[in-house]
Amino acid sequence: MKRYFKRKIIFPIVALTFLFIGVSFKNDFFEIAKQIEIFTGVFKTVNQNYVDETNAGEMMDIAIKNMLKELDPYTVFFNEQDVLKFKINNTGEYTGIGAMVQRKDGKVYLKEIYKGFPADKAGLKAGDEITQIGDVNLKEYKEDASQLLRGAKNTNVVIQFLRQGKPQTATIILNEVDIKAVPFYSLLKDNTGYIVLSKFNEKASSETKAALLDLKQQGATKIILDLRGNPGGLLHEAVNICNLFVAKNELIVTTKSKNVKHNHEYRTKNEPTDLEIPLAVIVDGKSASASEIVAGAIQDLDRGVVLGSRSFGKGLVQRPLDLSYGTQVKVTISRYYTPSGRCIQALDYSKKDENGKATKKSQNEFNAFKTKAGRTVYDGGGVLPDIEIEETKTANITDAVVKNDAIFNFATQLYYKNPSLSGIPTVSDVNFASFKAFLKQEKISLDTETNKALKNVLESAKKEKIDTQIAAEYKQLELALERNQEAELDKNKVQIKKLLQEELIIRYQYREGLYTFYTKNNIEIEKAIALLNNSTQYKSILKK
Repeated sequence: MKRYFKRKIIFPIVALTFLFIGVSFKNDFFEIAKQIEIFTGVFKTVNQNYVDETNAGEMMDIAIKNMLKELDPYTVFFNEQDVLKFKINNTGEYTGIGAMVQRKDGKVYLKEIYKGFPADKAGLKAGDEITQIGDVNLKEYKEDASQLLRGAKNTNVVIQFLRQGKPQTATIILNEVDIKAVPFYSLLKDNTGYIVLSKFNEKASSETKAALLDLKQQGATKIILDLRGNPGGLLHEAVNICNLFVAKNELIVTTKSKNVKHNHEYRTKNEPTDLEIPLAVIVDGKSASASEIVAGAIQDLDRGVVLGSRSFGKGLVQRPLDLSYGTQVKVTISRYYTPSGRCIQALDYSKKDENGKATKKSQNEFNAFKTKAGRTVYDGGGVLPDIEIEETKTANITDAVVKNDAIFNFATQLYYKNPSLSGIPTVSDVNFASFKAFLKQEKISLDTETNKALKNVLESAKKEKIDTQIAAEYKQLELALERNQEAELDKNKVQIKKLLQEELIIRYQYREGLYTFYTKNNIEIEKAIALLNNSTQYKSILKK
């Protein structure tokens, strides 16, 4: 009788649960269907009745892309041309010229030349402005110009460019470009192995493992893994790299979503390469996504010490989903969580401030978590290093000169004053004074938050037609800001000179030269070596 009574109660409860789920699904489906019908009606009505001819494809493309902008910057729609243009090749190999291309202010520049590849062999240099590729004049070409520099192997591409204002022509022979995930590794002093991991492509873990084994064979008894500037890449490669240092079946990262099919745990699958070797991981504000998975897991599992500055905080997971007519949408499907349960994501795109910008947690809102050994760590976005290196934090004025390409453009000028320089380039106080003069001469706007606010005041004054009344006061504020800007530049002279020197080293000795320079002249590496040499401090941080 009791069993029958229980069944009589349980069945209605289960049925009621399914009913609520069904109603919820039905409501969601109805709301989606309703909004699609409204949107379709507006789209069709406007196209049929608008006074001028409309381009239905362009209108739809703009409508979808602007709709997705409200979610986050990573959820994007690709039309047919976009899919062909932006398909990512995660092998690290492609056929092209071997250079970083940048479009800015309607112009196309070579930002960096990779050693030994077609652009380098053709004599091209960073700072060259490409004006024409083949028959295509880039002044009228608004698409991605870098796609014109890719094609079949051994294809000849004639380009026209400006160097220091002078027109020149070069012929580039396209070839395979293999950008390594580990572009540099070396045995440093005190038997410390140093590995630079610059991206997470399909070869990332195999190249890192090969570097680790070679360094150990050379006598390395400690390892530094440098993830600075690494924007991330393939998730499974991040797990595999952690697996080099942690045991099989260890939890590395979890993804969580409202859609349960996107909830996953990612664990190591192989036997580790070395469970005991002391490990230091260096990160900075440009270490993102997969870099943060590695740094966060190494920290949470107490496998190594993280140094540097807080990482970027990109903890949103995307997946490309195919649509009809060869289109595609890349959707943010979940968030990353470290083994301790911390969310890596820094910005909350579901909450925006009065300016429409995503909000960020304040420090008093951070949540505490425990590592495997019981250490306290916090969320708040990105990975906060165990040892923060204050000297690596850049000032607002420094960020501004980098963002405006002032460092890059002035380095181009310095390079051509002595293009055949040998040895390590230096930046003198005279060079720094010239740099400040260059900022004024080129009227480079250093858009700090204060400068932006002042410009907004003037714009508002113009709209309200009171700009003439406040012109004198505005000019005084402008001059005061200029004086303050000059003082800030002087205050951060060491930072700016360092960035100029590093940019010049890349010009003369490529990226490999910069890594070599770092091994003897970089504070993060020096502090990592000192920590690894101090086993007492290393163990006390990890509480081992």
